[in-house]
Amino acid sequence: MICISKLIIKNVRIISPDENRDEVADLFVKNGKISEAFNADQNTTVIDGTELVAFPGLVDLHVHLRDPGQEEKEDIISGTNAAAAGGVTSLLCMPNTNPTIDNAGVINYINEKAKNCKCRVYVAGSITMGLEGKVPTDLLALRKAGAIGLSDDGRPVLDPEIMAEAMKKAPRLGMTVVAHCEDLDATDGGKINEGKMSEKLGIKGIPAAAEDNGTKRELTIAEENDVPVHICHVSTKTSVAMIRQAKKRGVKVTAETAPHYFTLTEDTLEKRDADYRMNPPLRTEEDRLTIIEGLADGTLDCIATDHAPHTEADKADFEKAPNGSIGMETSLAAALTELYYNSGFSLLDIANLMSTAPAKILKINAGTLKIGTDADIALIDINKEWVVDRDKLHGKSKNTPFKGMKMRGKVKMTILGGEVVYKEE
Repeated sequence: MICISKLIIKNVRIISPDENRDEVADLFVKNGKISEAFNADQNTTVIDGTELVAFPGLVDLHVHLRDPGQEEKEDIISGTNAAAAGGVTSLLCMPNTNPTIDNAGVINYINEKAKNCKCRVYVAGSITMGLEGKVPTDLLALRKAGAIGLSDDGRPVLDPEIMAEAMKKAPRLGMTVVAHCEDLDATDGGKINEGKMSEKLGIKGIPAAAEDNGTKRELTIAEENDVPVHICHVSTKTSVAMIRQAKKRGVKVTAETAPHYFTLTEDTLEKRDADYRMNPPLRTEEDRLTIIEGLADGTLDCIATDHAPHTEADKADFEKAPNGSIGMETSLAAALTELYYNSGFSLLDIANLMSTAPAKILKINAGTLKIGTDADIALIDINKEWVVDRDKLHGKSKNTPFKGMKMRGKVKMTILGGEVVYKEE
């Protein structure tokens, strides 16, 4: 890290959604905070921001760091290095580690290891012990240890009564319930989206109903109890429609999707490459277009990566490989390429979806470039064209579904609390 007490980014395009600010100006940083204007002196670092864009540092509320227990795939240090390279300055790590994040001891381990990393690491504790869906965790103890989120992500919470209790308690504890929506009976061992590609490849498919049934259950719990819920990784047109209607009825629901769901479809699976296998699976072109519509009209509140590292050996066998793909270093480029350049989204829209809105969902102090706030900044060349080279990514695992893809928009520098934590080579 490069420690800077005073910094001026000259002539940069500043994008700050909560201020509706989109203007070219100088951006000032002093003692780790966004500052009012000051005169440069010998202790001031000056960066030329001409033709660059300053976003609030990205907030990724769905990340698997694999630490503790699966450090051969990723660890807290390598994962936050990848985050910084993607402009991510805050992330929420999921609890499906080994051991599970179901007690204060594991949370303390993560918090200690993350102290000097290149990204702020927030913790989601599990809703049930060992993610087994049977015994609820001590939510108060998790909160006291520092967890701000609750999830059994990787699996749904099997018992709807346990899920309802978590959703009722979470607001009182200042926590966000992050729901993995899946009907495991409908999934029934499926590997890819049920449809033309599963038939063509002769592989058991996962019907859209597996996700839709889970979404319906969580929306029903939220509505009946008048409590909030955040829906993970939305991938189907029906789930988008259900969430849209629920919002119209006043249900306290927020929802995310991931870049692969608005960029790729099940057609990529014809390659029989397990890097394109994740859960929920890649869907149809109709689903992809509906996801974009959901982002455009506010049905889907934010973009998260579901960053899920796996080793080369893990992904070697197309049908036996575990689900998941990495995404923190490519998420902004994917959003700029598909949404900004191809679908008419503004830079304010993109920054809101990837920074301001997720920060509000998690109730953390991030997602803004207002004076007095933490100087978490992503400096971006929105015009730069580049090809994703998996071997140049900064995490331990390389299982990206965007490998070899031409993208437009690249993070040039990431600043965390006024310190430069990433600079493009």
